[in-house]
Amino acid sequence: METFLVQNRLEGIRENIKNICAKAGRNPQEIILIGVTKYTSVERVQEALRCGLQHVGENRVQDAQEKFAALEAGGTPLVGRVTRHMIGPLQSNKVKLALKIFDVIQSVDRLSLAEAIEKYAAAEGRTVDILIQVNCSKEPQKSGVAEHEALSLVEQVAEFSHLRVLGLMTMAAFVDDKSLVRASFRSLREIGEQVRQKMAGHPRVDMKYLSMGMSHDYPIALEEGANMIRVGSAIFGER
Repeated sequence: METFLVQNRLEGIRENIKNICAKAGRNPQEIILIGVTKYTSVERVQEALRCGLQHVGENRVQDAQEKFAALEAGGTPLVGRVTRHMIGPLQSNKVKLALKIFDVIQSVDRLSLAEAIEKYAAAEGRTVDILIQVNCSKEPQKSGVAEHEALSLVEQVAEFSHLRVLGLMTMAAFVDDKSLVRASFRSLREIGEQVRQKMAGHPRVDMKYLSMGMSHDYPIALEEGANMIRVGSAIFGER
């Protein structure tokens, strides 16, 4: 039953992606679907991976450490096969552990965090892929650099030799007014264009991704140019 539910939901989301992309003249193969595993069981994550999910996201370092270890112990290898995304707020004192667990840090929203990642990445002799999180909803409770400061933060982070900026991330407000949701996503797209133009040719800035849209609003995000969506309950069900 679990297999059927997860598989059925994934197929439905993939079909939605195809339909939305067809209307927008986009290639659905360019859309990255991240399964957000925050509230779900190891068993459901295993089923999603068996159904072809290639990206997973977690909000907390400790939860990811436990869940990813349980997946590996249960015979579901992740390293080298599944891209693991840190999508929640990251404290500087958790960076060292986060770099052992995640392949991409999507929630870089301040220079001090970038400095901490650079420090540990340099010590390990590796380059870390990151996204800059922007607070396009302008909600004080949400993480993210202010919209007018996003380009400046990218420019500063680009100076670090062990970080690679691959795009931007945002979360829209959880509201019924879809025009406000759309405005947040449109704002991120516009900031992305500004960064792309200003940083063109920079060796450590490659604006590949606009990570925006979750279970309740990913269709709007896709319409506004998202090519990376972070979906939890629509895949795994409510907790």
